[in-house]
Amino acid sequence: QLRLVESGGGLVQPGGSLRLSCAASGISLSYYAVGWFRQAPGKEREGVAYISTRGENTMYANSVKGRYTIWRDNAGNTFWLQMNNLKPEDTADYYCATSDRGGGLDPKIYDYWGQGTQVTVSS
Repeated sequence: QLRLVESGGGLVQPGGSLRLSCAASGISLSYYAVGWFRQAPGKEREGVAYISTRGENTMYANSVKGRYTIWRDNAGNTFWLQMNNLKPEDTADYYCATSDRGGGLDPKIYDYWGQGTQVTVSS
């Protein structure tokens, strides 16, 4: 059974950093594009970062470009999101997801989702 488990969320001050990880079981991630998404209270879920199956292509939302980095280790069935220079507006529940229908930042093309991890940026 496919399962994605996020970890690494927490409370951080503005300007700080966090690293999220997403570990997959029940599938081989090497067949899937993967992405990170976030959802703040009262807002729609939005894509923040995507990486292709072999890691040759990445894409970031404009709001996080230059601050966030996505990478993956297919052998370890894990991928990560490094978040630097965090801002209060980055506060949200963050989700990892996989897609076998191509890649990008549209949540609708992602089929399998983790349970989410909370990120709070506050002083």
